[in-house]
Amino acid sequence: MSVEKIDTLVVGGGQAGVAMSEHLSKCGVPHLVLERDRIAERWRTARWDSLVANGPAWHDRFPGMEFPQTGPDGFPPKEEVADYLAAYAKMIDAPIRCGVEVKEVRRNVGRPGFRVETSAGVIEANSVVAATGPFQRPIVPKLVPEDAGLMQIHSSAYRNPGQLPAGAVLVVGAGSSGVQIADELLRSGKRVYLSVGPHDRPPRAYRGRDFCWWLGVLGKWDAETPGPGTEHVTIAVSGARGGETIDFRRLAAQGMTLVGRTEAYKDGAMSFAPDLSENIARGDANLMSLLDEADAYVARNGLDLPEEPEARRIGPDPQCMTNPILELDLAEAGITSIIWATGFSADYGWLKVDAFDEKGRPKHQRGVSAEPGIYFLGLPWLSRRGSSFIWGVWHDAKHLADRISTQRKYMAYHAAAKPETADA
Repeated sequence: MSVEKIDTLVVGGGQAGVAMSEHLSKCGVPHLVLERDRIAERWRTARWDSLVANGPAWHDRFPGMEFPQTGPDGFPPKEEVADYLAAYAKMIDAPIRCGVEVKEVRRNVGRPGFRVETSAGVIEANSVVAATGPFQRPIVPKLVPEDAGLMQIHSSAYRNPGQLPAGAVLVVGAGSSGVQIADELLRSGKRVYLSVGPHDRPPRAYRGRDFCWWLGVLGKWDAETPGPGTEHVTIAVSGARGGETIDFRRLAAQGMTLVGRTEAYKDGAMSFAPDLSENIARGDANLMSLLDEADAYVARNGLDLPEEPEARRIGPDPQCMTNPILELDLAEAGITSIIWATGFSADYGWLKVDAFDEKGRPKHQRGVSAEPGIYFLGLPWLSRRGSSFIWGVWHDAKHLADRISTQRKYMAYHAAAKPETADA
């Protein structure tokens, strides 16, 4: 059986793979993108029905195309994001082959490149870009046994309130996904308990500018590493219903019961850390700090932006904060389902190369792997804070394409150079 050969193979046809293809084409690098499903499949089938992008359309896009339906300050729904990425791939004529799964990548022995086993046969490539992103394996803590009589799903499997059985629901995790899902369930009439851990809580907008703009002009998107102790801190922000600042006290006033970080389960009862007030206070401090920096920026640059004192108003603490629940009998509370909004881990089991540390995390510098010829794209903090966004992955892809192009030039020189013959 013949073996297909290509210079660079990109694994994954989401936003990272599409961006990588554009820059490889610009650099003249022959390449192929393999996607096991459809382009941007996770936007279509691994998100809840009402999800919209967390960044406004003017900000969270590729430079070469605007969203066709959502205006610049709107938040495109997930289907439009997926259609946008597919349309972009078509516009740049990206060589994406859908329905092909990469099963294994190994380095060739005694010669350059890699052997790639796929569901459609073998491919050999000089370079491989892992553009599968961070949302590979849902993380569900092994706290509540499967036979506990509760429906348990990860946030990636949640679609809408009608999916859940009658009764109350516990949502574990108050990042963007958890808080939006909890809010939707509350609005549907569900009794909702929300487990709140450490988080940042930026304003959705302030003084007429979206928080994405503020983080840009304040240089925060360019931060290269998380601050000390913030590696596992989530961000509570939402574009739902045109975008609004997340306010946990307001959610509690509307009927949601807040609890601290989920710790353990025993004999039908869930226990929570006594850290609810501390976590919410931390989010408040993050909000105020950003407002302070924004005000200082306005004053320093003489910008004509309206003041917004109401943004600093903190409502009274609800009873669930002043008298927090530390243990909850789930049956007595009427809880029949748990949604684990607890994030994801990457899955690189198919990548059989020396590119990972002892915990299985990629070893790289700005996506350039410790294993020559292997590259990573689409990971949070790949080069900076903005790497997780559509626009951020586009810039990261440009850097990797430049590196791959440079290596090709060295190898081309090596292949063309003739060994010098010694004088007789």
